[in-house]
Amino acid sequence: MAVRPLQNRVDPYGALVATPARGALMGNRGGRIHLPDQTLGRRRWASRQWIACLCAFKDRRRAVWSASYTELFFLDEVTALAAGHRPCFECRRAAAESFRAHFGGRNHLSAPEIDAVLHGERLRGRERRVWRSAANDLPDGAMIALAGRPMAVRAGSLLPWSFAGYGAAQSMPGEVLVDVLTPPSTVAALSSGYRPMWA
Repeated sequence: MAVRPLQNRVDPYGALVATPARGALMGNRGGRIHLPDQTLGRRRWASRQWIACLCAFKDRRRAVWSASYTELFFLDEVTALAAGHRPCFECRRAAAESFRAHFGGRNHLSAPEIDAVLHGERLRGRERRVWRSAANDLPDGAMIALAGRPMAVRAGSLLPWSFAGYGAAQSMPGEVLVDVLTPPSTVAALSSGYRPMWA
């Protein structure tokens, strides 16, 4: 009998999708949101703590979507950041400290303070919040939606995103205003020097 994939892969919009494609990072949204039959109800987060973690840490073994938190998976950190997650302060301490140092300028916020800022920036009610910027003002690692398709900014080009990875580089549209998926404070952290993990 074939095993169905769980609805636990996160796209750059923050949606949870069932796909057999693998991810380079794991994470969660502050606790358990899945039901006992390993499906999702209406909830898409348990708290403001949306984190991106290593898939392997200290030889820990987990049964995915069991009695504990709801494990989610991302193609890479660029995808996780676009969806509104941040690095985990336990398993990704160095990345989390770097993110904190670049997040909010000189104000070194606590993890809960960062979570509160991101929660306000990623959602409008229960809907995904996007914002507008000129494409060529965005740093490497920012994710935009162009003609309804997620694209990552890298080295002056756009990389089409999919659960399987990135496509061939395309030209940047320049001064054109685009819908930005990555929250504004995370884009500011990227502009300030935070370097995310790419697939």
